[in-house]
Amino acid sequence: MSTSADIGVTGLAVMGRNPARNLARSGYTVAAHNRTPAKMHALVEDFGDEGDFVPAESPQDLVAALERPRRLVIMVKAGEATDAVISEFAPLLEEGDIIVDGGNAHFADTRRRERELRERGIHFVGVGISGGEEGALHGPSIMPGGSAESYAALGPMLESIAAKAADGAPCTTHVGTDGAGHFVKMVHNGIEYADMQLIGEAYHLLRDVAGYAPAQIAEVFRTWNSGRLDSYLMEVSAEVLAHTDPETGAPFVDVVADRAEQKGTGRWTVQTALELGVPVSGIAEAVFARSLSGHAGLRKAAAGLPGPRAEAMESEAAGRFADQIEQALYASKLVSYAQGWNMIAAGAQEYGWDIDPGAVAAIWRAGCIIRAAFLDRIRAAYAADPALPTLLADTGFSAEIGDAQGDWRAVVATATRHGVPTPGFSAALAYYDTLRAGRLPAALTQIQRDFFGAHTYRRIDREGVFHTRWGGDRAEEGAE
Repeated sequence: MSTSADIGVTGLAVMGRNPARNLARSGYTVAAHNRTPAKMHALVEDFGDEGDFVPAESPQDLVAALERPRRLVIMVKAGEATDAVISEFAPLLEEGDIIVDGGNAHFADTRRRERELRERGIHFVGVGISGGEEGALHGPSIMPGGSAESYAALGPMLESIAAKAADGAPCTTHVGTDGAGHFVKMVHNGIEYADMQLIGEAYHLLRDVAGYAPAQIAEVFRTWNSGRLDSYLMEVSAEVLAHTDPETGAPFVDVVADRAEQKGTGRWTVQTALELGVPVSGIAEAVFARSLSGHAGLRKAAAGLPGPRAEAMESEAAGRFADQIEQALYASKLVSYAQGWNMIAAGAQEYGWDIDPGAVAAIWRAGCIIRAAFLDRIRAAYAADPALPTLLADTGFSAEIGDAQGDWRAVVATATRHGVPTPGFSAALAYYDTLRAGRLPAALTQIQRDFFGAHTYRRIDREGVFHTRWGGDRAEEGAE
């Protein structure tokens, strides 16, 4: 076993152990450490035949085992635990060494940590990792943010363990400085929330309005997954819906509580979008839908409220409706992805990151949870026009959403008539119509604000900011 390690990993729960194994399998010597040494010894004993591991009993042992510049990966719970580990290891490191946070950190914390460690001459790299336990072991999508110097030292390692797209390209790139990697990972998770919500709404409509059983919906999803909706989440959904509960024989989806939980990244996305002034209504509705699903008491109290109940369609009509749902799902998915990329652009502008939108699409083509066939088309759209203001303005996507909108509107209308909630489909359509509207009622909103709060307004026929003094039958306008 080697006594000089290429990289060190501290924190050997599943999401730390699997990247360590991935690195060892890729030919790197990995120094392994855990606060409780038993997990470290278990890793070496169980997987020592996969590559070279250097067991480290203490932080001092781990640092001593690393070659310069030292590359130390922290895989612990985000928040205070990460700060505690950094505080423990930073005094042991030297100028030019690199600390990598592979946890699910908030990008603002990453920016703070990068700034504090930079003052000590230590590089800090916040790395977003998507792909779950299996991805961490076999190849995730990796989103590193940090200095160019740190990526020069880390990049080859990350590229060797990352997922590979169909063209063989590794699904990682230097996203940008300080918190850019964790920011992009946050937006990825926000899009993931929206994607899952939209698939759930498609399932709900196929179940309650088309009258399909879960196994039938699984077949519909498999068919859709062979076309333009080809994605990991569609594949997973089909597999789940085809599964039956071994104890009761019922469809598995029927024995699981309809209360979805969340770990916070979707909420972070919405909160940050509000701060940036970027509308991400599809993601927001997905977050709120999960939240509302968990309010069991509120839902129970409101269960008897008046309104329509869904009635299953005849077979032929159900088939036509299923085709319409496919159109609505695709169009709504496009809107959610467009909102996500707009947010990435806004974050890059706000925080001074040079993020390549096409490169983001490229590294999401494999390994990550939202990997999908049409990400290659998104990459191509930004390659053709790096200044593309919205994905919806791309010629190809615009034509497809134009073809889909009739069915999209029909699905939302049908859902409303049957009393089936479709906040994701509806929000996406409203966003699309808002973008294409010639004039919005925001003019009235501005006047209202000026009326009761003297907040001023702008006119379309001349420059400047104005305020009207309202009173009785008189209104006097003046420039501010």
